[in-house]
Amino acid sequence: MWNPADDYANVREIRVKTTAYLGVGAINKIDDILGQLKSEGIHAVLCVCGGRSYKITGAWEKVEAAAQKHGITLALYNRVTPNPTTDSVDEAAAMGRAVNAGAVLAIGGGSPIDCGKSAAILLANPGKTGDDLYCYRFTPQTALPVIAVNLTHGTGSEVNRFAVATVTKLNYKPAIAYDCIYPRYAIDDPALMTGLSPDQTRYVSIDAVNHVIEAATTTVTNPLAIGLAAETIRLVHQWLPAALADPADLKARHQLCYAALQAGVAFDNGLLHFTHALEHPLSAVSPDLSHGLGLAVLLPAVILECYPACPGVLAHILAPMAPDLKGLPEEAPKAAKAVENWLASVGVTQKLADIGVTAADIENFCDLVEQTPSLGLLLSVAPLEGTRDRVARIYANSLKPLA
Repeated sequence: MWNPADDYANVREIRVKTTAYLGVGAINKIDDILGQLKSEGIHAVLCVCGGRSYKITGAWEKVEAAAQKHGITLALYNRVTPNPTTDSVDEAAAMGRAVNAGAVLAIGGGSPIDCGKSAAILLANPGKTGDDLYCYRFTPQTALPVIAVNLTHGTGSEVNRFAVATVTKLNYKPAIAYDCIYPRYAIDDPALMTGLSPDQTRYVSIDAVNHVIEAATTTVTNPLAIGLAAETIRLVHQWLPAALADPADLKARHQLCYAALQAGVAFDNGLLHFTHALEHPLSAVSPDLSHGLGLAVLLPAVILECYPACPGVLAHILAPMAPDLKGLPEEAPKAAKAVENWLASVGVTQKLADIGVTAADIENFCDLVEQTPSLGLLLSVAPLEGTRDRVARIYANSLKPLA
């Protein structure tokens, strides 16, 4: 666990930026939010969504009513797919320019929120494209105000400065992180999340768990990230089975939503490393692969690799899944297997071989890890050096269940 006596002279940056509204009925805050935008002279808002959830959850009805009340024009871009592309970012930005949007409202999970953040940058930086942004051809300093209505309990994007999109023609899935895309407001309403399928429920919560395991074990972590990690894993361990048993359980959804929000703040502070760096090429090559599932197949092998470098922290935060860990480096196989067993207990048993990846594919994925912009930064803060051999070993150990 975090021991300030060992680190009191090491200055750590702690970030808490977004105003988030959490709880059943939080969607009603959209009225106040749009009223505030109107008072600032904003008359048109670009809304970025997926194809269905923004409507079937009831969120859109609330947004439309608030916009009508305050005389705000809404431009609806509702074609964001899972693992959004820079083409979608360009299309959304074009729609925003057509109405002279003064803000961006993203409604959905991580994909619409990330696409909305990216479009907000392009709208404030005329002449730039999604490829320019995600191939790091410029460094944005400004973006339109972003409001995030979150519809899943996993992303964390509603409270941090990160976004992800795929550059399709290169099979690159980079991440960006800029202060200008912190959402000004976020809405986390558990009542909007009861329609998530069992698999969606699993995968988004597993995403939150990955966020904090990585954030707590980077070389730049801080005590806030580690504290949030322990609480996030405790909440997901306790409440994910309840949400799977009864999708309408609002208390379970609330606790998972709170866990995911904490996880978003945790990785905003501690950053990410191996699991996300290695998953991004998987879902860039196979856009239909759920991000959370991709993370799940890699996580046990990442624990196996990283545990000896930070056994105290991992034993502390993994206690709900592996209560017998003592924080000793030689426990790595035990810790990794405990995480794999927990994943199986919530219905996720797939490994890389089950999603069509073979040993012959590993070299290509290693190439993509090395070539994709931003992934080198993630590896640079990993608890162990992110060598090609280590990356290949994690992929190889993820092909099938651990021995």
